[in-house]
Amino acid sequence: MSMDIDSDAPISIAPSQAVNGVSATIFCCDCGAPIDGTTAIDAKCYDCFKLTKDISQGIQREATLHFCRDCDRWLQPPTSWVNAQPESRELLALCLKKLSLNRTRIIDASFIWTEPHSRRIRVKLVVQAAVADDRVMQQALEVVYVVAYQQCPECAKSYTANVWRASVQVRQKVLHKRTFLFLEQLILKHGAHRETINIKEAKDGIDFFFSARNQAEKFVDFLNSVVPVRVKKSQELISQDAHTAKKSYKFTFSVELIPICKDDLVALPIPLAKQIGNISPLAICYRIGTAINVLDPNTLQTADISGPVYWRSPFTSLADAQDLVEFIIMDCEPVGLTKGKWVLGEVQLARATDLGVNDKTYFARTHLGGLLHAGDSVMGYMLTGTNFNNPQFEAIEESHTYSSRIPDVVVVKKHYPNRRRNRKRQWKVKRMAKDEGELLPKKADQDRMDREFEMFLQDIEEDEEFRQGVQLYRQQLPARRKQADEMSMVTTDDGDDEEGDLPQVDMNELLEDFDELTMEEQ
Repeated sequence: MSMDIDSDAPISIAPSQAVNGVSATIFCCDCGAPIDGTTAIDAKCYDCFKLTKDISQGIQREATLHFCRDCDRWLQPPTSWVNAQPESRELLALCLKKLSLNRTRIIDASFIWTEPHSRRIRVKLVVQAAVADDRVMQQALEVVYVVAYQQCPECAKSYTANVWRASVQVRQKVLHKRTFLFLEQLILKHGAHRETINIKEAKDGIDFFFSARNQAEKFVDFLNSVVPVRVKKSQELISQDAHTAKKSYKFTFSVELIPICKDDLVALPIPLAKQIGNISPLAICYRIGTAINVLDPNTLQTADISGPVYWRSPFTSLADAQDLVEFIIMDCEPVGLTKGKWVLGEVQLARATDLGVNDKTYFARTHLGGLLHAGDSVMGYMLTGTNFNNPQFEAIEESHTYSSRIPDVVVVKKHYPNRRRNRKRQWKVKRMAKDEGELLPKKADQDRMDREFEMFLQDIEEDEEFRQGVQLYRQQLPARRKQADEMSMVTTDDGDDEEGDLPQVDMNELLEDFDELTMEEQ
């Protein structure tokens, strides 16, 4: 095969066509493409230069991130620890700070998905750098971060004794823990215990330990905002520098709760009863909030006693929930006076233990006239034939105004005797992780604590207003247990009528407990 040449004129090896409006003067040394020699870098075209030039040469492709598993925080060098969610902007900023860019600018950064259990974080970067006086170049690369576990100083202190700087000692001088159970749920709901390094069970209360004084003061302010308390502060000198006059202290806050609980019968001092609205001195405590809320069941009159007013003239409860007696309603007739959910009614009742023994009945006025019917059971305080060692009650008995108004029975709440014991509820409440220390409960004390906790759960079911301060979670049942419960529900349909009127928690009020969600094969 031969090639025919039309003319004898010499052929020029210089490029004769224009590239992007610029006359080409040389060829690329790698691919032979015509380029402008005045602007070319290393006599190469842009595509070949990108293949041979690495602007990310000084950026490391692997790095290490330190993560604390106890508090879920990340180490930000040199000594600070920050909170950052997976694939968040905060975590991406923390990853970029670990890199040394060496005159390279980051244009874009994004996460690449990895398995959560791989302990790896992959980040895709787009960097830009100047390769000539008027030329810039972009390049993409991937950086892999290894997640290493390291305990932060705050969590390390929580596992070491005697490293706290401030403690809050919460005490209540009563024989039961019902108020502490409610206070525990308020603390969990608002997350007021997150900064504690230790929570320890103590006699008549709980001790909260903090690593800083301001954290303890913040916790005391929270307690002041939810329950009436009295606070005392003390400090202890730990060390002192004689040269700089710097001192180190340990602070202790003593927080005393009022010794009054929900459903307690109280005998108010007569001057205090006149001061808060001329209410009857013999009343029921129906709620403990930022103040003591008392109710006169004979007139439906209510009054509030704030913390400062109470501590100026303190008093104790005349009878508590352990003194409640079961009564059977013989007859109930509403009077007509109503106040909110309460209806004033007149009832005739008999003690449950007297049925079949004698025919003795009692007359009382109650605030539950809209709920009670003949045959219902109620819990109340028996005043007739009971001796109280209480100076306020003795003043009421000696008073010409109030001595004739003392009833035989004070009805507190409706009782449901058909409620099954140890029944399985579809909801639960969370508890704080406390260090019991040397105060391990005995068997009798453990039984008493179980009864008090059961009474607390019954109060949650019966009182909707009381339930607003508690976070209820859905009970996660195994598949086999669900099938067994369904079978038991089918076989016990005849007993549903007896428990149909029992107070129950609406399933729409329950929260999902994400801590117990697990992956199961279907």
